[in-house]
Amino acid sequence: MIIENCLLNIDMDIYNTNTLIDEQTGNLAFKLSTFEDSCQFCDTHRLNHYSLIWIKKGRGTAQVDFMEYTFTPNTLIAVTPYQPFTLTEEEPLEGVVLNFHPDFFCIHKHHEQVACNGVLFNNIYAPPTLCVTETMSQQFELVLEQMYTEVQKSELAQYELLVSYLKIFLITASRAKAKQQPEALEGTPDEKEPFILQKLKNLIETHYKSMHSAGEYADLLNISPKALAKMTKNHFNKTMTNLISERIIIEAKRELYLTNKTVKEIAYDLGYDDEHYFSRFFKNNADISPKTYRETVGFARAAMA
Repeated sequence: MIIENCLLNIDMDIYNTNTLIDEQTGNLAFKLSTFEDSCQFCDTHRLNHYSLIWIKKGRGTAQVDFMEYTFTPNTLIAVTPYQPFTLTEEEPLEGVVLNFHPDFFCIHKHHEQVACNGVLFNNIYAPPTLCVTETMSQQFELVLEQMYTEVQKSELAQYELLVSYLKIFLITASRAKAKQQPEALEGTPDEKEPFILQKLKNLIETHYKSMHSAGEYADLLNISPKALAKMTKNHFNKTMTNLISERIIIEAKRELYLTNKTVKEIAYDLGYDDEHYFSRFFKNNADISPKTYRETVGFARAAMA
């Protein structure tokens, strides 16, 4: 990897913009930067890497996957590759952005080490935000400063050390989110309708490859589609179609990144006999074709470590 430094003119900014580029693919591998306004987030972004946006100051609204979430000072927002997001400020923003490409660190492959997949990222039941406490803030600042120092060096084992710091950041954030939002992460919704919502999660996880309509899940739960729609909107702020589609897309992306299966094979595994229909479904939900996703986010290689 090669280093590209693009310094911003920000007073007392210890991070600036520091980027590692994968010289084999030309993809951004790792980037650490700061911001003092929302200009770079005003337009809808669909980036081919993971983004962790730490709002230190300011408040406003984050639109992620076309769902809106309010944020206040000391909020961390986690965004997956090609997940559309926009930030709208109500008060001036200031913070730090940490980006990394799946080729730099694959959260699927290292799930047992870091456990951020399904917690920070790729959780269809939880908002993509968490509160950064004072203790977390101190831990983040320490790790980010170490990242900044290391990304400047271009020395022996730079990648290994940066990945180690990234793991610390991800584990710290994942632990915090698991504590702050246990009802979404552990399948224990509030007392009003705990059983049926947990059963719905289990049913989606079991049948998302074969059942693609809200009506099928309503039948399994023995309730009306209208009642189920109201329940998912109240508890998850999403429709049943959103929940089913997002789960399918998460698996499709994982297969595109980690395997060498053809798009036709992946489509069939996910319950689609028509490859072209599946490709349109994927593009409508991910805003990119399966082929382009594989080419820009990553592709399984025999030499993958």
